[in-house]
Amino acid sequence: MRAVNTPAPLPPPVTHYENFPVASLLCPPRLRAPIAAIYAFARTADDIADEGPASPAERLQDLAAYRADLHAIAAGKAPSPRWAGVFAPLAGMLHGHGLPVPLLNDLLSAFVQDIEKTRDAAGYTSRAELLDYCRRSANPVGRLLLHLYGVAGEQALRESDAICSALQLINFWQDLSVDIPRGRFYLPDDACATHGVTRAMLQALQPTPRTTALITEHARWARALMLEGAPLVHRLPGRIGWELRLVVQGGLRILDKVDALQGYSLCRRPRIRAWDVPVMLGRALVM
Repeated sequence: MRAVNTPAPLPPPVTHYENFPVASLLCPPRLRAPIAAIYAFARTADDIADEGPASPAERLQDLAAYRADLHAIAAGKAPSPRWAGVFAPLAGMLHGHGLPVPLLNDLLSAFVQDIEKTRDAAGYTSRAELLDYCRRSANPVGRLLLHLYGVAGEQALRESDAICSALQLINFWQDLSVDIPRGRFYLPDDACATHGVTRAMLQALQPTPRTTALITEHARWARALMLEGAPLVHRLPGRIGWELRLVVQGGLRILDKVDALQGYSLCRRPRIRAWDVPVMLGRALVM
């Protein structure tokens, strides 16, 4: 669940959208309304895909209707009354700030994929497939924020994407003990095969030398992506740059905890605690 260049802060790596920094005190007042509208759009779609007793077919049907409302307001038409609290504010922000509709569409396509993968208990065949999911589930948030802050340039976008993809991957490696029992398998199939790890071994939720090596390898991958995007903090002015530093350090701190568990993140969810904050602040200061 669930990035930046002179943009607004990124969602922390703890959940998908629950901690999206809506109307953050570090955000300029003029951008609080569009950021809140984007949050409401993403949070509601996430709930459609993930919450309540609806069947996969019903969830997919609801997301199709949700997408139709997005396309309606993009065309200057009225949405259905079902999600008026989401689409009425978003319509104004969409046109007032020129929000790129394809990025919002990408978010919805990722939610659809979540439903389909979970329904079929299907995994991801490779890192490339997993990164394509991150491209649609996480990277649009960073790009939307960059758009609001008027930040452009290929280097900035690449760094933003790297941070957002890293945050999504960190969310996966943090939530193995939660996702696997729900039929969500994010450790790529080809890497599992290379390490001799079977689906049954993961579902046992007990670490073995093979599963530990697999998790360690993927935590290192997420760390490398985060460090690849980290130079972006130097492109961000003032308070926003400092918030991004803390987001980066929060993600890296979670990875520290995944590493320290030595494979036990299969059955224990690492969390940021109060005593981690001084560590993150100190690291942010020396970035």
